[in-house]
Amino acid sequence: MSLPLPGVPVRGSKTGKPIMALLDLLGRNWTLGIFWNLSQNPCTFRELQNRCENISPTLLNNRLKELQATMFVQKQAGGYALTELGEELFNHIKPLGGFSALWQQQLADKQQNRSEQADHED
Repeated sequence: MSLPLPGVPVRGSKTGKPIMALLDLLGRNWTLGIFWNLSQNPCTFRELQNRCENISPTLLNNRLKELQATMFVQKQAGGYALTELGEELFNHIKPLGGFSALWQQQLADKQQNRSEQADHED
């Protein structure tokens, strides 16, 4: 799978629009998990592997290479960290956590309402 870059066609889009390249990159296995874990603080490869529920070393290595090539992650003396650009992107992603909790609650409420309606019909 080629590295998704702005201006180049990516999975699901031939336009090369930057948003499509970004969504392709973020949609890859473990990319968001790596972002989330590195947003907490920099860490070594092994620490990151453990934080990512023991992701395979090969997959973690591939994702870190992709994120370094796209300027979102950098390797430092103490391990890996988000770049300034990576932190900026994470600041845009983080609010989705709150939205996902709202979504979960609304789905649960809908399920509860269906259960209550089924109980009344019996």
